[in-house]
Amino acid sequence: MTQGLVNGAEREGAPAADSAFARWLAARAAELLLDLRAELGHGDPDALRAAGDARSHELIATELARHRPADAVLSEEGKDSPARLDADRVWIVDPLDGTREFGEEGRADWAVHIGLWQRAAPGPGRLTAGAVALPAQHRVLATSAAPSYPPLSGQAAAGGPLRLAVSRSRPAAFLADVAERLGAELVPMGSAGAKIAAVVDGEVDAYVHAGGQYEWDSAAPVAVALATGLHASRLNGSGLEYNRPNPLLPDLVVCRKDLAPRLLAALERCTS
Repeated sequence: MTQGLVNGAEREGAPAADSAFARWLAARAAELLLDLRAELGHGDPDALRAAGDARSHELIATELARHRPADAVLSEEGKDSPARLDADRVWIVDPLDGTREFGEEGRADWAVHIGLWQRAAPGPGRLTAGAVALPAQHRVLATSAAPSYPPLSGQAAAGGPLRLAVSRSRPAAFLADVAERLGAELVPMGSAGAKIAAVVDGEVDAYVHAGGQYEWDSAAPVAVALATGLHASRLNGSGLEYNRPNPLLPDLVVCRKDLAPRLLAALERCTS
């Protein structure tokens, strides 16, 4: 088994605190996916992708049922139940975000998302815990140990253009106009979790998406981004809402707070 994502103490049992539990569960799924990639190889990418989605979902669902049996679950790979709409606690998970990239040898921009929504939470989106595992990068970002507020990307800090992470497969056409207005460079990447992690790390300055997403694509990485002190909203600046009857959440922007006014203004001009 791949080592390093789950430490020795954690292997003895799941942590009690929600944030630490989210990190533990994301790391468990990450190790499974790395092992699966090594076991099956990339000779049949579609079979590898299908196995990754299914096996990661099975592990996550099993552990949530064991350790959080009273909580509801919204998973990309699971059957949605209207019962979650009346639940006080809902785990919003994507067992394999960036399935396309997972099936491509050498790519590291895929992730595991574990997020927790709580009805009574006062914060943005009512997200109270989250973890994003980046298995091929051998790390996990989590609200239990959120990184410090990120710097500008090295390029922007040196006086160069801002760097905006965008969808690798379906970037919105208007983003070229946004980049021109800001004097920015578009940086295509895979998983939404990987793109938001790049903002958290200061590798890019913002992530903008308008091609259609669901709650499981953003809940966990947004939880981490907010814990880091970043701005996260819809493209029009309105707040992100989770555990809605329709889990479609089609657009998203995550960036440094000092960049948000400029970026949102450029988005308004280019989308109106």
